[in-house]
Amino acid sequence: MITEDHVGEVQQQQYQPGEAFAHQLDRQDPLRELRHQFNIPTTVEGKEEYYFCGNSLGLQPKLTQQYLDDVLTNWAQLGVKGHFQGNYPWLPYHEFLTEQMASLVGAKPCEVVMMNSLTVNLHLMMVSFFNPTAQRFKIVIEEHAFPSDHYAVISQLAHHGISEAEGVQLLSPKPGEELLDEVDILNLIETEGDSIALMLLPGVQYYTGQVLDIKVITQHAHRKGIIVGVDLAHAAGNIELQLHDWNVDFACWCSYKYLNSGPGSVGGCFIHQQHVTNTELKRFAGWWGHDKTSRFEMTNQFNPIPTAEGWQLSNPPILSLAAIRASLDTFTMAGGIKPLREKSIKLTGYLAFLLASELADAISIITPKHPIRRGCQLSLKCHVKQLTGKQLLEQLEAKGVTTDWREPDVIRVAPVPLYNSFADVYQFVQILKAIVQGSTNTHTSQDLLVER
Repeated sequence: MITEDHVGEVQQQQYQPGEAFAHQLDRQDPLRELRHQFNIPTTVEGKEEYYFCGNSLGLQPKLTQQYLDDVLTNWAQLGVKGHFQGNYPWLPYHEFLTEQMASLVGAKPCEVVMMNSLTVNLHLMMVSFFNPTAQRFKIVIEEHAFPSDHYAVISQLAHHGISEAEGVQLLSPKPGEELLDEVDILNLIETEGDSIALMLLPGVQYYTGQVLDIKVITQHAHRKGIIVGVDLAHAAGNIELQLHDWNVDFACWCSYKYLNSGPGSVGGCFIHQQHVTNTELKRFAGWWGHDKTSRFEMTNQFNPIPTAEGWQLSNPPILSLAAIRASLDTFTMAGGIKPLREKSIKLTGYLAFLLASELADAISIITPKHPIRRGCQLSLKCHVKQLTGKQLLEQLEAKGVTTDWREPDVIRVAPVPLYNSFADVYQFVQILKAIVQGSTNTHTSQDLLVER
């Protein structure tokens, strides 16, 4: 379990106020040149935006255009022969992504495949790993999970004739709190574990930005015979993961957030090595999951590949895979996830410091304070009577700052280490401060704050 005693495990950065300090941090940043590998959106005045929305859609790597053009050129010049010819033939194209993606999520190559979308993959995983019995039939999911995860869980239960009321076990924060308490999760496993078939957890919670200790939760769940699946939509490319060593049974993620592969791009799937070799494991089958050596013999007897590839259904969209390859090659320029995570902790810590120093009365952060317990996203709430959270978001956008909103009252801000700078963070806080002060300059300080 991660505790506050682990604070010594993360190098604590001493921050200072003032713009000069932000530029000093940027000069000391060994990853500062990576920003130039991305296309930064511009305002109507032609200035670069302050873009803090990689938690929703990552920016486009400059390699993407080249890699997509290569596919289009091969299609134009080779036609169907492009499946077998060229530097990156289409037939095995997904294999070109496997080692880099496995490294990013702490997996073995045999455990990872890029395919489908996140929710499709969650459904495919639950077909294989949700096997309810009369005694063990519940699925544990957080109360405020992303809605698509809820829909998938409820529909999987219904497929087995189990009602939502019977089959869903919700994880909820304590009354008046925003974050899940991991002790409560472990207690639930201990007291209700004999009736739980599956736990579906977030790697990073999309609303609060909380990071759970998946390793410890999985250990406890497995002792009770519970399967553990993880939604990594906000974790892949954001935090360090060790899916194989943590013994997670399966995990799924999208690739368009921190993995920067473009809107709606192909997702990823992890299935632990102990499961992938079990070709008798039930699954929904498709021809791309069939043994490669006999796939084109066109028999009607399915013979699954004994890796994560055995869960593939159809041949994948190559243009999407090319965009993912561009992003993964950009991650390789950074030296992988470890140096990016180190910078991320500093960036997010700097943002938290500035907010606490300059806007503590007006803005609160619901994301955990401990750097190990969060990724690069900070979830903010506005406490100014004259300014709603949505109005604040709109004014930020008008001043060239891109963040995003999640109901009912959170602005999510994500300084991404691949392309955000410390100067970006400094300027964001100054713009935010000017908006808050501008909305309250005709009122007394007593009138300023909403009680919280």
